[in-house]
Amino acid sequence: MTRALLSPSRHPAPSSILILLTIGLLAAPALARSDDDAEREGLQLFESQVRPILIDRCQRCHGEEKQKGDLRVDSLAHLLGGGRTGPAVVPGDLVESLLVEAVRYEGFEMPPDGQLPADEVEALVRWVELGAPWPGEDQTAAIREAPETFTDADRSYWSLQPVAEVEPPAVSDSGWSRNPIDQFIFERLNAAGLSPAPEADRRTLIRRATFDLHGLPPTPEEVEAFLADDAPDAFDRLVDRLLESPRYGERWGRHWLDLVRFAESDGYRADAFRPFAWRYRDYVIDALNRGLPYDQFIREQIAGDELDPESPVGRVATGYLRLWVYESNQRDVEGQWDGILDDITDVTADAFLGLGMGCARCHDHKYDPILQKDYYRLRSYFAALIPRDELHVVPDAPATGEAERRAAWEALTAATRAEIADLEARYRERAAQSAIKLFQPQMQALIREDRDALSPREQQLATLAFRQVIMEYNKVPNQLKDEKARWEELVADLKRFDAIRPAEPNVETIADVGPVAPPTTIPGDRSVEDIPPGILSILDPEPASIAPPPGWPDSTGRRTALASWLSDPSNPLVPRVMVNRLWQYHFGKGIVATSSDFGRLGETPTHPELLDWLASTFIDEGWSLKSLHRMMMTSSAYRQDSFRDDLESCQAVDAENTLLWRFPPRRLEAEPIRDAMLAVSGELDLDLGGPSVSADQPRRSIYTKFIRNEKDPVLGAFDIADGYLSTAQRNVTTAPTQSLMMINGAWTLKRAEAFANRLLDLPDHTDADRVRHAFRLAYARSPDSDEVAAALVFLRGPAPDGDDLAAAGLPCDDGTEAPVDRATWVDFCHVLLNANEFLYVD
Repeated sequence: MTRALLSPSRHPAPSSILILLTIGLLAAPALARSDDDAEREGLQLFESQVRPILIDRCQRCHGEEKQKGDLRVDSLAHLLGGGRTGPAVVPGDLVESLLVEAVRYEGFEMPPDGQLPADEVEALVRWVELGAPWPGEDQTAAIREAPETFTDADRSYWSLQPVAEVEPPAVSDSGWSRNPIDQFIFERLNAAGLSPAPEADRRTLIRRATFDLHGLPPTPEEVEAFLADDAPDAFDRLVDRLLESPRYGERWGRHWLDLVRFAESDGYRADAFRPFAWRYRDYVIDALNRGLPYDQFIREQIAGDELDPESPVGRVATGYLRLWVYESNQRDVEGQWDGILDDITDVTADAFLGLGMGCARCHDHKYDPILQKDYYRLRSYFAALIPRDELHVVPDAPATGEAERRAAWEALTAATRAEIADLEARYRERAAQSAIKLFQPQMQALIREDRDALSPREQQLATLAFRQVIMEYNKVPNQLKDEKARWEELVADLKRFDAIRPAEPNVETIADVGPVAPPTTIPGDRSVEDIPPGILSILDPEPASIAPPPGWPDSTGRRTALASWLSDPSNPLVPRVMVNRLWQYHFGKGIVATSSDFGRLGETPTHPELLDWLASTFIDEGWSLKSLHRMMMTSSAYRQDSFRDDLESCQAVDAENTLLWRFPPRRLEAEPIRDAMLAVSGELDLDLGGPSVSADQPRRSIYTKFIRNEKDPVLGAFDIADGYLSTAQRNVTTAPTQSLMMINGAWTLKRAEAFANRLLDLPDHTDADRVRHAFRLAYARSPDSDEVAAALVFLRGPAPDGDDLAAAGLPCDDGTEAPVDRATWVDFCHVLLNANEFLYVD
């Protein structure tokens, strides 16, 4: 009774105050003794009722083996720490304890399959009210540190330290080192008692370098020219030539597109095609070919529209922020939009920072010094995004007549287009209303509301929802009835002016919804705090400084601030991550093997000083990717042979070749396999850029349609990226389907036929000449005499009675060669395309 009367929630009548004060003063010793009684009551309650409830009702989903929502209930420490939505128990506080809310079904509802009996709910509530005593656990010690505090180990973690200025080590390598990279490599090899492999032969080097930078085999003419070049810098000049070719951007553009999960379809079940996504792909290829500095490459993709609002390049580059997966029939618009922002945040962290921040979406990272708040600080940079599809990428250029043609077309077709619009108007309105009715009432109201009356967040949601209305507009022509004949006449009339119709240079891009961003809040956070943009708290806990873009009042400037930090030379992650990616693609494995995870769950650098030397050199040389390629490829480390006589003894010391005692051989990726077959068969179309084509066309693979749910069989068999997640390193599988596709696949057989036709079309060539040329095309080398003889036996079959003349391709009695059946030549070419020598690079 006394405890109830003194509770803050009780307000005694004024006439009782004197009595209560007297009781309170006289009863003070008794109240002090009641604390011990409360503790005894709580412990008894815990053992008799609460512990059995937690074990029987909760631990199946929130125990040692499984933690739904990242919550465990098998210790007081875990309950106090809570899960992704906050502390489950706050001792003595029924309002802040989510456990109480959940079992009362007042917000969260646990267990989800039905509320606990009333006596069990009351037991849990009473236990929390009594201070949540738990035998053997000190609740004050169990509470975690304040999340804003980081340990010394956190602050000294290697990837968060400033990039160090490192001097290459002095080594005695008998002149092996060609540049500082070799000095770092040799020092580690020497310390391990190892030595570098001999230099690879020149045919191997040109094939290796050409596939690395172009994704194609060198032509026989290129090989012969390189072999004939005796100058000491012949290989250096070869690398320069390869870097200056447009083939370089096509090859290395694919690596970047993997990282940003580029695809040309929406994903999910509908997986609709995105007709203008190719513009971003072409931007990437062109940027790499132009040698655009990497810091500018970052800025254009993150904030190109804010940095230069009128620049077509900026509109296309920020297409990076439109590569998300989209579900066209999703009625939960708010959930989908939050998922899109999460996706952008995850990919940005992966691709640019090399950090897997997805874990921090729901709770502070368990291993890395990344707070949950940090995830939403990064996401807040993108909070104002809105998709834009109506912008043109190329303005009418002066002195080209484009503006005049546009005006002429619009004048000549105005009446026709107006009548078409009138015919469609009634059906469009009906289609719109039909689409809108599929949403919840609240979303219907947002779609119908005047845009200016909506908050920034509401504008984003209405815009995303209205995309489904637009999709219904496209179906209108199929719904026309009596007007259908007239509509078809008008469309035919409109086509008469196609010759002067201006191109529709649309681009799928983004903008900010306005100068004010919607709030960014942590789900489940009762404070509903608006999280301002910022970087990792361990690097700088203060919010980012945001300034509106000059001359562009319709944007927040948030992405410009992010772009500035990502491209800041003092950023400890970005330069390290990018040089490590280039090293991975050239040497098969990064200096940090987990190239998109520079955290504690990833690998540590095998050569940390080399990594920092490369990163600082990268910055000092103007963030030039081509300079990095040149430095890596002209090193002696890159020129090593992939085979050595003492292979087993080297593997005994360094089984994974982490010290780089030989060049690692590797299988070609999906696109180089397909493109190489087209190149060898003579079919490859080397036109640059433009809208994507189907994979049955002989364009380079990067120009074929990349559909998320429907991969080309050839590319899909050889582990192409999926287009859903950032892919830092592709899987390399060996599966029966690959062999079956290469041996029996119709596409491969057609390439073998074209390859055979190319050989047979050579004038004045003997069969032996054709065999030699086939080897030069496929393997960048000439066959030895035994290989020529074996090939001719395959083509002609062994001669009867041991006569080798026919098999050797020598003249018959009349001085001519016996003809070889064309189908046999096809089989021969098919064999060459299936060999490991074709599919692997040494």
